[in-house]
Amino acid sequence: MDYKDNKDKKQSQEEIHPSLRSGTHDSRKIPVWFIQTRNIIYYVLGIIEILLGFRLVFKLLGASTKSSFVTFLYSSSQALISPFTGIFGTFTGDGAGPFVLEPSTIVAMIVYAVAAQGLISLFKIKAVSDIH
Repeated sequence: MDYKDNKDKKQSQEEIHPSLRSGTHDSRKIPVWFIQTRNIIYYVLGIIEILLGFRLVFKLLGASTKSSFVTFLYSSSQALISPFTGIFGTFTGDGAGPFVLEPSTIVAMIVYAVAAQGLISLFKIKAVSDIH
C-alpha cells in the first residue's frame, strides 16, 4: 500500500465518520472538550505528584539544603503540603543520618490524586449528559 492509498483510505474514513469533525472523539462519541480537560488535569496532577515525590525522596535521603535545586524543590512544594502539615508528626533519623519522613507529603499525594479523579468524574458526568 503506498501513500496515495493511505490518503484515499483516510478520506473515506472521514466520510464514514463525520462525527470526528464535529467535536467528538472515537466511536463512543466522547466530546473533545472532555478529553482535553481530562488531559490537562492529568498533566497538572503529574507535575504535582513529581514535585511531591522528589520532596519525599530527598527528605528521606537527607538531601542538603545547600543545593539550590533542593531549596527550590522544598520551597515550591511547601505550599502543596501545607494544608496537610500537622495531621501526622514528622519522623527524623536517630543518629543514622539526617533523614526525615513527612507523612503529610504522602497524604498530600493521595489527596491530590483522589481530588483529580473526582474532578474528572464530574466532568465525565457532564460529557455523558451532553451526548444524550
